[in-house]
Amino acid sequence: MTPAALLIDSFTRIPPIIGKAIADLSSEQLAYSPAPGTNTIAWLAWHTARGQDVQIADLADSEQIWTASGWYGRFALPFGPDEMGYGMNQDEVTRVITTEALLNGYLSAVTEASIAFLGGLSAENLDEVIDPNWNPPVTRGARLVSVINDCLQHAGQASYARGILDRT
Repeated sequence: MTPAALLIDSFTRIPPIIGKAIADLSSEQLAYSPAPGTNTIAWLAWHTARGQDVQIADLADSEQIWTASGWYGRFALPFGPDEMGYGMNQDEVTRVITTEALLNGYLSAVTEASIAFLGGLSAENLDEVIDPNWNPPVTRGARLVSVINDCLQHAGQASYARGILDRT
């Protein structure tokens, strides 16, 4: 398996996890958080897609799917188009009110863009230093692994919150 194929395989594992976590939930259920001050299922799913979109667009030097394909307007969240969830306070987290269809659709579009980008990468591209300000400097490959890690953590948190919701 090539490095790009391995990364593609990793990114394609994210949507089924999110899909199962949000399956058949109403907007009210998606707004569920397991305890006061914790992230909602909707926010976790949205942030998973947004984080991937922001990072891949940056690496690909392209516009984010969020704005390029009109997802920002479809979601109609009370935030600017650059918001992706990082550093949000609890009040902001609870404003992510949306639907299963929007979350799945956006993550699917982001995943397709990620796969298209990854398919064009060589091993040499993955070794290229993209941020020399760290020790060790960050390569494109290391950044991509970091994106996968972040997405899978949030997808797991959404799954955990869904498990709690199902038992309440």
